[in-house]
Amino acid sequence: MKFVDEVTIRVEAGDGGSGCVSFRREKFIPKGGPDGGDGGDGGSVFLLADANLDTLVDFRHRQAFRAERGQGGMGRDRTGRSGEDLLVRVPVGTRVRDAETWESIGELLRADEPLLVAQGGFHGIGNARFKSSTNRAPRRSTPGTPGERRRLHLELILLADVGLLGLPNAGKSSLIRAVSSARPKVADYPFTTLYPNLGVVSLGQGRSFVVADIPGVIKGAAAGAGLGIRFLKHLARTRLLLHLIDAAPLGGDPSEPARQVRALEDELAAYGGDLTQKERWLVLNKRDLLAPADFEQRRAAILERLGWRGPAFGISAVTGEGTGDLTQALMQYLERERRETTTANQAADDKEHWHPLA
Repeated sequence: MKFVDEVTIRVEAGDGGSGCVSFRREKFIPKGGPDGGDGGDGGSVFLLADANLDTLVDFRHRQAFRAERGQGGMGRDRTGRSGEDLLVRVPVGTRVRDAETWESIGELLRADEPLLVAQGGFHGIGNARFKSSTNRAPRRSTPGTPGERRRLHLELILLADVGLLGLPNAGKSSLIRAVSSARPKVADYPFTTLYPNLGVVSLGQGRSFVVADIPGVIKGAAAGAGLGIRFLKHLARTRLLLHLIDAAPLGGDPSEPARQVRALEDELAAYGGDLTQKERWLVLNKRDLLAPADFEQRRAAILERLGWRGPAFGISAVTGEGTGDLTQALMQYLERERRETTTANQAADDKEHWHPLA
């Protein structure tokens, strides 16, 4: 299935049904009076987060969505039927903006979460509602109001705990294959990853996290080179970034891994946002291509050249060496972050509901 993460669609809520002008006409009942009923409300348009969707590709074939209009009122005080609301399913993680004003409408971050994007029209009033002691035979009704119409820009931003960031051919797809059941394409040439992949890393009952693999970032990506700039946004919701670099580059230049890290940092800074503020760990891949003593020596040289003070791991995505230690450390970090987030949210709720007389 083709990966599509941005589309523009048009939504139209249903118009409200018009009120009815009618008078009671029944044998032996003269001057029956007004009995025109109200119209029905127009249907609204909702977006609904669906956990079974992972791309916006369906919207390439259909861009217009219209909810049902309300039925007009009828005689004998009969109210028109309201229009059915329209539910449009989108992937979890979809961000919604008004395509004309670029106003943010909302984000769908949880499965089955609805978001109102176009309000249905209000029903019209029938003449029975205008009857009074001074106006016994009103011939007045109101039309229903039109439903809301707008163009929406939908942008899918993947929900993942950990993001893999690296140059082409650093081994990101191999790593996600090694630690999860995801099976992205792997080959011995760069740019084999053309769209983001998600993998779930499971470490036992109730202990799992999601890893996002995006296409390789190259120098100048923030200015539009390569594929990386288009997909860097998918790292925005991650809690932690892994700088994956090739510890045994072709040519054997020991300074190349450090240059890879600097290149990635430069592109993050040029891209902007809060990516540079996220927790970052260093992962040296392809340790199986070096003797253990040579790898440790190179590892120390890389960390010294970078002045790296954060966590650093040496792995082989192909053989699986070191990946167990890496995933356990990631799980422990994420569990700690989740506990702190839960505690902070609970404290915020307690503060919001606190009353001085309680």
